[in-house]
Amino acid sequence: MLYDINLKITYGYEVPVAGGRHLVRVLPASIPGRQRLVVGSIGCQPTPGERVESVDFFANPTTSILFRSVHDSLAIRMQARVQVEPQALTADLTPPLAGLPSQLAACWSVDAESPHHFVGPSPLLQDAPEIAAYARAIAGEGMTVRQIGTAICERIHRDFAYDAEATTVNTTPAEAFTLKRGVCQDFAHVMIVALRSLGIPAGYVSGFLRTLPPPGKERLEGADAMHAWVRFWCGSAGGWMELDPTNNIPAGTDHIVVGHGRDYGDVAPVIGILKSYGSHTTEQAVDVIPVG
Repeated sequence: MLYDINLKITYGYEVPVAGGRHLVRVLPASIPGRQRLVVGSIGCQPTPGERVESVDFFANPTTSILFRSVHDSLAIRMQARVQVEPQALTADLTPPLAGLPSQLAACWSVDAESPHHFVGPSPLLQDAPEIAAYARAIAGEGMTVRQIGTAICERIHRDFAYDAEATTVNTTPAEAFTLKRGVCQDFAHVMIVALRSLGIPAGYVSGFLRTLPPPGKERLEGADAMHAWVRFWCGSAGGWMELDPTNNIPAGTDHIVVGHGRDYGDVAPVIGILKSYGSHTTEQAVDVIPVG
């Protein structure tokens, strides 16, 4: 599938900002065998005083912007064309849960794709006994790692309600688990904590999801939003697998990857600091348009 993607993130400041520095991670990545960034650009208004393009540890495209002049708003626009490749459906070659530790120990790599970065707690995802008990109740004896991941994905989708008003960006997995409500970030975080509690390496995927309008309705411009799902390591033969617990589906050609990380903090679209005080407002609009 070939897509044109347009993203606009706007910030309005109650009090003019005297300066600021931000890291922006919104440009889709090129991933061999998964997707290819054909062309892409990021623009800012006002124009930053400094701008540096780089790639972070997890190979995510990152733009650093610095503002020295006073401004009362900030608009970040991203435009990209991305080719997403269909993923082949393969036999389940993943080991049973008891066989995963030996395969993990045999993995000596510590590069960005190494499962070792995704096993224990991360800055936003600490151990949660109630989520661990939930995962143990789902993981039946003799199940393969892929079967366990699929079962946890299905169970979260069944037990949790999508509710954009129930949580905030700072809600912890334990809090979302108690509520049994939240958004894609919460669904992904709970699933990652559940998988890690069983010793299965799991990470956060940030990206875009093509959404389809209801039958007979026209697609609304800017109605899409950034999305989140989960990838987990299925052993040396199985590699990484991506599942979307919000929709209970494997990540396919409708899922466009922006970045991988241990949790949301590693791939937040915009993070930074401001020289100001008072509150601010944020708006986001995304269009994911199939080409041809």
